[in-house]
Amino acid sequence: MSVDLYASILRPVAFRLDPEKAHNLAMSLIQKGLIPGRSTPLEKDPVDLFGVHFPNRIGLAAGLDKNAVALDQWHKFGFGYVEIGTITWHAQPGNDKPRMFRLPSDKALINRMGFNNHGAIAVAERLSNSASRIPVGINLGKSKITPLEEAHDDYKKSYEVLQSFGDYFVVNVSSPNTPGLRSLQDADSLRRIFQTLREVNDKRPLFVKVAPDLEDEAINDVLKVAVEANLTGIIATNTTISRDMLPGLAAPTSRHISNSLLGGGLSGTNGINRNITANQQGGLSGAPLLQRSNEVLARLKSNAPDNLILIGVGGIFTAEDYKSKRENGADLVQLYTGWIYGGPALVPKLLN
Repeated sequence: MSVDLYASILRPVAFRLDPEKAHNLAMSLIQKGLIPGRSTPLEKDPVDLFGVHFPNRIGLAAGLDKNAVALDQWHKFGFGYVEIGTITWHAQPGNDKPRMFRLPSDKALINRMGFNNHGAIAVAERLSNSASRIPVGINLGKSKITPLEEAHDDYKKSYEVLQSFGDYFVVNVSSPNTPGLRSLQDADSLRRIFQTLREVNDKRPLFVKVAPDLEDEAINDVLKVAVEANLTGIIATNTTISRDMLPGLAAPTSRHISNSLLGGGLSGTNGINRNITANQQGGLSGAPLLQRSNEVLARLKSNAPDNLILIGVGGIFTAEDYKSKRENGADLVQLYTGWIYGGPALVPKLLN
């Protein structure tokens, strides 16, 4: 399926559906193998990092296949690796719906999913019956019901049951959709989490995923902890709570809100609807995030030791975007929103 075919026919149809319903439908089709693709992994600019062979440098970011339901299918679309999750120790439904919103005119999404997932034990069982053709990363989060002071133990429990299934693991402390989670990006909290995980298994590659909203001093603190804890690398960045990168945005008035439907299927093409959707609470991803995520990536690269692996994510839609991540220091990159807008043929297009 070409990018042009997807953009001209399939995406307009999918975008008429509520975003979460469209996502669930797409995941069902992918899981069942009903979307055609490659039979073998796409070897293009392959690389070996931290003892893992990546057929190419483009991966699927966490958030699309939260529960590893389509793990054996992602190589068909050209991905060089896949990151599942975010997975928490306790199964949880996530936040109330609607919780995903499109901004088509901005090539962006807003989500406040809240780590909805089946829980670490259920995902571990599914992973035991999977045979991915490409490397698998596992993204771990804190359960909503777990107090912040017990976060290290919550991550530990998930890690204990999943440790044998991942080629690398990510501690997600940067989602804006779990109350208080981002406070775990402070140095002392991070040290405690990684010390606890190392006690379980000190051989597995560990990453931390950071927010684009961190100040420079906080970015330096995360980098310092990553070096002290001998982490494999850092993923930059998660979604942003800022709306500064959206042009012409004003806060919605009560009149606009009362006269509009706040469902997740808003097209975003109408000025008022776009304005209301853009002000929805949650994390913004997509094209508007490219510049800020690249700035964080570049800052990390300029201060990080040479052996620290950096994974760049945020705003990749074109080959030029992919190139910008690499030029700013990314050893690997990941797609999320770009793939939703670009479709199944996007990865080969970026690599070619």
